[in-house]
Amino acid sequence: MLTKSQASVSVVIPCLNCEGTIRRAVTSVAEQTWQPTEVILVVDNGSIDQTLSRLREIGASFEPSWIKVIEIGDNRGPSIARNTGWNVATQPYLTFLDADDAWQPRKVEIQLKYMQAHPEVAITGHRLHWLREGEKLNPLPDQYIIKPVTKWMMLASNRLSTSTVMLKRDLDVRFAPAKRHSEDYLLWLRIISSGYKAEFIDLDLAYRYKAPYGMGGLSGQLWAMEKGELDTYQTLCNENMISLHALLVLSAFSIVKYIRRVMISRLLVRRHDE
Repeated sequence: MLTKSQASVSVVIPCLNCEGTIRRAVTSVAEQTWQPTEVILVVDNGSIDQTLSRLREIGASFEPSWIKVIEIGDNRGPSIARNTGWNVATQPYLTFLDADDAWQPRKVEIQLKYMQAHPEVAITGHRLHWLREGEKLNPLPDQYIIKPVTKWMMLASNRLSTSTVMLKRDLDVRFAPAKRHSEDYLLWLRIISSGYKAEFIDLDLAYRYKAPYGMGGLSGQLWAMEKGELDTYQTLCNENMISLHALLVLSAFSIVKYIRRVMISRLLVRRHDE
């Protein structure tokens, strides 16, 4: 399997109740044109399905040194799962993939090539496309834009979905352990607010298979997500990364976005039921 160009990248995939999707996610990593050196599957023993046995089965189907399965205690949230994988990763670059998402085959090649050519960039992301049932992948264009992601752009909207992020492993930050919603948003903002450079690659290099404001899972918990975002802004204010005035403006804007998400979610449910 590791006959492809090997990339100095570790992939961390948190696994909770994902027996039906995890093979698709891992397969999308295995099919990368630039093969990540290791895949770290962090399984939460709070799973109520056969996730752990499925991970062992998947691990046995690849070269043993390529996949690492790490078990943690009862459901402790995505932050601890990702931090656990981060702390044992061995490669200079780190990527995250949610167990129900997948990658375009050239994702690692394009992203890593850019970061290696621009060592001043600490974190990159790209578009995450909602792949509907029966939809085929579009070929990647020959020309595309890479643009900076500023602190204020990120404060207005989280432009870095977790399954799109590649960052330098040696950054002295981690996901907030107790946070279960908007934990990724807080981390990206802490990184960028600390002066690290971030870039956005304007390509669809990752795919989700459920609606952005879907009817189940974390994406369906709209109010919990909103509270998580408001807490993120409050935390940044407490850490003097934004002013009190910015906190009030961002919170008001966030609530407007939340109302819009609720309306979109209800529309999706109505279309699903028709």
